Amino acid sequence: MRPNVERRLGRGLNIRDNYPAGMQRKPLPVELDSRGILDPRLLAQRITLTRYPVGEQLAGLLDRYWAVEWDLPPGATHTQPVLTHPCGNLSVGHGEPDGAGAPGPIEARLHGVYRGLSRRTLAGRGWTVAAMTTPGGLGALTTRPASTYTDKSVPLGLLATLDEAALVADLQERPDQPGRVEAFARAIESAVRAVDPDRLRTAREVAEVTKLAETDRPLRRAGDLARAAAVSVRTLQRLFADYVGVSPTWVLRRYRLIDVAEQVRGGQRVSWADVAAGLGYADQAHLTRDFRAATGRTPSEYAAAQR
Repeated sequence: MRPNVERRLGRGLNIRDNYPAGMQRKPLPVELDSRGILDPRLLAQRITLTRYPVGEQLAGLLDRYWAVEWDLPPGATHTQPVLTHPCGNLSVGHGEPDGAGAPGPIEARLHGVYRGLSRRTLAGRGWTVAAMTTPGGLGALTTRPASTYTDKSVPLGLLATLDEAALVADLQERPDQPGRVEAFARAIESAVRAVDPDRLRTAREVAEVTKLAETDRPLRRAGDLARAAAVSVRTLQRLFADYVGVSPTWVLRRYRLIDVAEQVRGGQRVSWADVAAGLGYADQAHLTRDFRAATGRTPSEYAAAQR
């Protein structure tokens, strides 16, 4: 698989092109790239979201670090819906609010790919730092197939080489967000150094294939993606179960739904028939059905809400 994938990436899809030396590309701020974040303007009014780049050691395994901070008035809550990427997340931060409206205690969690609409409720004053894996990177960080964690959130201590209690204590002592992100990154890097190099290599190759699923519009079915990777559909399905946690078909569809929401994040008026055709849907009705199933709203309803 690897030589063919590398040739394709060499034609302009290499996710590490033009990065600063020793560093993944700096993630864009949410006002320029809100993919997956539904109702992004509402989030910006209540929460500070900052994205941080990933060091070279974790390139191809992690997509970014991200951190949120919030300070809501007494009695106020914010529930944020997210149309999740086909990625896992490793996080340390305040949990869901208690019955009195205070943020929950600091906890460390491993979140698998969530196939529904993810919602998180925030209250009081709190913070979270996290690492979003690449689609494929999650399988390199766990000793079990990534599909084991699909639609689940489990203690981060299940990463065999990570001391969860020590990590939580370290981050709680940090006085600011950059310090927490730096300490979190060091812990993840230390855990990855203990992973079998062959598993890391395969995870990066799978992540390169998922990049094709995200960016190459003519690839519309699992068979198309398998041919691009020069493997059988069955092999591709097995690799995705082990390293991504969901099927190739689900990944292809989810990226297109994320694109739908992003095209109208500011309430733009678009031709939904043209959008459907551009994303490879047979017709507008199929796009509407998939988007409503994933978000609870039709594309037109979602766009109107952003206005």
